[in-house]
Amino acid sequence: MKFLIAGLGSVGRRHFRNLIALGEKEIVLLRSHHATLPDDELAGYPVETDLRTALKKHRPEAVIVANPTALHLDIAIPAARAGCSILMEKPISHNLERVDELESALEKGGGWLLVGFQFRFHPTLQRAVQLLNDGEIGKPISFHAHLGEYLPNWHPWEDFKQGYAARPDLGGGVILTFTHPLDYVHKLLGEVHSVWAFAGALNLGLEVEDTAEIGLKMTNGAIGSVHVDYNQQPTSHRWEIVGTNGTMRWDNSTGMLEVFSTGKNTWETQQPPPGFERNDLFIEEMKHFISVVQKKELPICNLQDGKRALEMALAAHQSVQTEKIVKL
Repeated sequence: MKFLIAGLGSVGRRHFRNLIALGEKEIVLLRSHHATLPDDELAGYPVETDLRTALKKHRPEAVIVANPTALHLDIAIPAARAGCSILMEKPISHNLERVDELESALEKGGGWLLVGFQFRFHPTLQRAVQLLNDGEIGKPISFHAHLGEYLPNWHPWEDFKQGYAARPDLGGGVILTFTHPLDYVHKLLGEVHSVWAFAGALNLGLEVEDTAEIGLKMTNGAIGSVHVDYNQQPTSHRWEIVGTNGTMRWDNSTGMLEVFSTGKNTWETQQPPPGFERNDLFIEEMKHFISVVQKKELPICNLQDGKRALEMALAAHQSVQTEKIVKL
């Protein structure tokens, strides 16, 4: 199987290393040469600078889209038309303008698309979905998700204000960049009815928002919020769901899921496997993507899932601008 990787920044390098770790050797690099990481580990792999040349010359079966958010569809649409299956980093874009075009290109080309929400592969988050579906804590009533991480610590080797997450022209801002909670809230609790949000550039001197509080009303009646920010030290990533018959909470720092059900009247814990680490999410994601390319498994997070997370993020932006609740 031949892979083309578009974007060789931090996450693109991670995918590159993981492909090699999984025994894949046919890897082509599509480069703009804007990455600020050293090139030593890339030596010996074919490099192209033009997408159409790369697709025609190398005919990859799989394309990994890891360039800045605002440029995702520039890669994904031609790749889909060429019949490639795609692993697209989240969010799928910075707006909805060409998402339908991508959908049509996939239908025409016959490839499948997986959106890179790697927390879909977290073992205790997967367990939480099962327990909620089984009614372990009854009907969800309220919830809160929190993801705060200090942006200047992300890539210490570069000026954080020049990275895609901080630049409006590249689709930055904390709401779009931190769409993970929006995706898994949707997975855990179902469809969203309406969105409200407050956001601002409160601390880092960016041209995009660094802090946001997003309120969600679900179609099942549950209400709650998602907090995201680029400022918190140390990093905090956690969520809690309150149901009619108990409470469920999860913390990414430990990977632990805690569940209290009134029927059992005690807290029970679910732990990730021994030795579990962050890169395991990406390894499992890549294993799944290989199966998707081979048409052995349907994408666990498809284009419609990615579109829904983007719609939620854009609704939050709209709410900030209009100071109104936005219905989906």
